[in-house]
Amino acid sequence: QKAIRSAQVEAKCNLPNGIGIVKLMGRHAGFIAVHSTLCSGEVDLCLVPEVPVVTEGHKGCLPHLERVIEKKGHAVIVVAEGAGEEILGQSATFDAGGNRKLPELGLWLKDEIGKHFKRQGKPATVKYIDPSYMIRSVAANANDAIYCELLAQNAVHG
Repeated sequence: QKAIRSAQVEAKCNLPNGIGIVKLMGRHAGFIAVHSTLCSGEVDLCLVPEVPVVTEGHKGCLPHLERVIEKKGHAVIVVAEGAGEEILGQSATFDAGGNRKLPELGLWLKDEIGKHFKRQGKPATVKYIDPSYMIRSVAANANDAIYCELLAQNAVHG
């Protein structure tokens, strides 16, 4: 939530046409991105691996952003890290853990949004936030402890 709030602040402080993009974990599923989007209430566009990314046309991301910005003056986008392979292609390289490297849709989208608004003759400031390890390094709270205990008991006792 802190990363999304940061993107919102950046977008609002860079008017007119401020846009904040947040990359969240989600190699093959957009669960974290979708739930973060729903919890924040501030996100205008959420891109996940399960849904192909469309940039142009009536249902495209770029026209949608134009409509949001005309209405609000700013926009916030959440991108799951695995989204966009249908646009950017699948990488042939692997990381040290043996996982296929994912295309950087968020960075690509940042450039595409800038180009799109420039073609429209509108200024736009796009900020990109990648909080990947900030999310993994949050201390566990009481709810996390209870949930882990429940999972452990069910794993052992069925």
